[in-house]
Amino acid sequence: QVQLVESGGGLVQAGGSLRLSCAASGRTFSRDGMAWFRQAPGKEREFVAAISWNGESTYSDTVKGRFTISRDNVKNTVRLQMNSLKPEDTAVYYCAVNAFSVSVHSREYDYWGQGTQVTVSS
Repeated sequence: QVQLVESGGGLVQAGGSLRLSCAASGRTFSRDGMAWFRQAPGKEREFVAAISWNGESTYSDTVKGRFTISRDNVKNTVRLQMNSLKPEDTAVYYCAVNAFSVSVHSREYDYWGQGTQVTVSS
């Protein structure tokens, strides 16, 4: 009964900010790796950011310096703060959980949310 639910997507202008949240339920997630991926129309799913159980973060070079990932192990939530958004950030953003460790490869994640649409206008 594992469930991940993303929220916070929407339409913003270039240069704006948006905060995505993911609520996880159904098991203990405090020591799992948690991550965000995104997928634009016609493109493969792309790694965005990941955070380990002890708070170590990893970012794609594309978003480094603009996005910040964080987690609350008590509330089983992970957040993605997105600043200085660009039109190329437009995609469906997915929350994912890896039961063993963090990874930049989508195939290594065990659970996925339904996705939330982020659209950045120019």
